[in-house]
Amino acid sequence: MHARLRRSAALLTGALIPLSLLMGQPAANASADPMTDAFARAATTYEVPRDLLVSLAYAETHLDGHAGEPSASGGYGVMHLVSNPTTKTLERAATLTKQPVSALKSDDAANITGGAAVLRDYADGLGLSAAARKDAGKWYQAIAKYGNASSPDVARLYADTVYDLMAKGISATTPGGEDVTVPPRAVEPERGPYEKAKELDEPSTFAANTDYAGARWVAAHSSNYAVSNRPTSDKIDRIVIHVTQGSYAGTISWFQNGPRANPTSAHYVIRSADGAITQMVREKNRAFHAGSYNRRSVGIEHEGFVNNATWFTDAMYRASAALTRNIADRYGIPKDRTHIVGHHAVPGADHTDPGPHWNWTKYMQYVTGGSGGGGGTNPHTPESVCGSGYKVIDSAALGTAGTVHLLYNSANGSNCVATIKKTSLGKATATSAYLEVEGKARVTDSGNFDYYAGPVRASAADKCVKWGGKVGTSAYNSPLEHCG
Repeated sequence: MHARLRRSAALLTGALIPLSLLMGQPAANASADPMTDAFARAATTYEVPRDLLVSLAYAETHLDGHAGEPSASGGYGVMHLVSNPTTKTLERAATLTKQPVSALKSDDAANITGGAAVLRDYADGLGLSAAARKDAGKWYQAIAKYGNASSPDVARLYADTVYDLMAKGISATTPGGEDVTVPPRAVEPERGPYEKAKELDEPSTFAANTDYAGARWVAAHSSNYAVSNRPTSDKIDRIVIHVTQGSYAGTISWFQNGPRANPTSAHYVIRSADGAITQMVREKNRAFHAGSYNRRSVGIEHEGFVNNATWFTDAMYRASAALTRNIADRYGIPKDRTHIVGHHAVPGADHTDPGPHWNWTKYMQYVTGGSGGGGGTNPHTPESVCGSGYKVIDSAALGTAGTVHLLYNSANGSNCVATIKKTSLGKATATSAYLEVEGKARVTDSGNFDYYAGPVRASAADKCVKWGGKVGTSAYNSPLEHCG
């Protein structure tokens, strides 16, 4: 049999799963853990690593199918199967599983099966053998393709997020009250051509022309905003709070795609897990995010969905509040609910974001410098800054202002340095971190940062290193140490 025909036959095996299970109809012995079982069945049927499948679903939707309602980019269900003018993974899933589109949109089990089928189809297209399919690290390129990213850089951001989640482990509760878990599992991803893609979480991607020092720069498509000269042309007197109705990487990709019938963008996008900020439109230009307020406002998108509170982390609130406070100070915008508004409050808006789960009381306290605004606990840790696989092997206090940490990743022989602030949290103050591998030039990340400096990473297996950092006037500089 031809290889393509063999693959098609294998994929059609998925259609043999009892329709009652895929359609969510009660069976004689209905499971108390239907989503856990659905992931297990789909993983077995399509030979996709189960923990990888769950991690991908969690990255996309936090395991919430949203009752068949689409995301902003037209994605449906727990696995975010997409149907829009440029991407048709929903329709592809229907072809592969022989299940109706209506079931794939609204039934969790069918949707999970469809996502696994699409992922397996991508793996087959990459030539993954049966033995290779058992290694989660070899699925990296298939995961990157599943994200439907607009560029290799965003594809890497998407796939890295999935693997980072798997490394940290997942403990989630579905809307139906079921607990779904993934034990922490360190996997070395085989990025292939994506190894050369820009790492959008790296300090090297910070652009000197960003309006906010803590933001990374990824430009939106030119058709998704209007070149302007604000505040000269139009006064900026509003900040509009949005929720993406999708993932961080997916939203960045959506704003990069164009031209299209409904051009959309925002000035900033903020990640749920750690409060990372990407700027996509310069503040002087008009992003298309808030209808009649486009000319007068700066728009901030927050990763998540309005009907699922799990996306609204303290790290996100703090990072967003620091950004909002910075924007308000620069343009003289009063820090009140008249001038800092939700999308739903824009005249003529038909949106509901940020929705009932957004904690305006906490957020405005942070914005105005109350509880947590400029004080409190830093939501970032050296491990979250450096990424999965890195463990702290040394630390040095920077007076009471912060701590600089040296971390090591035994899987790849790399060191990482991160300086974590303890004071002036949420306020941009002078902070730095550096790493110098014996025989190589020193690499430094320095600037005015809200929460931390770094990560500064370098391969240092069997090499001595010098490391250190600074917050304000408090500094630490190590001798040549940690050799081999």
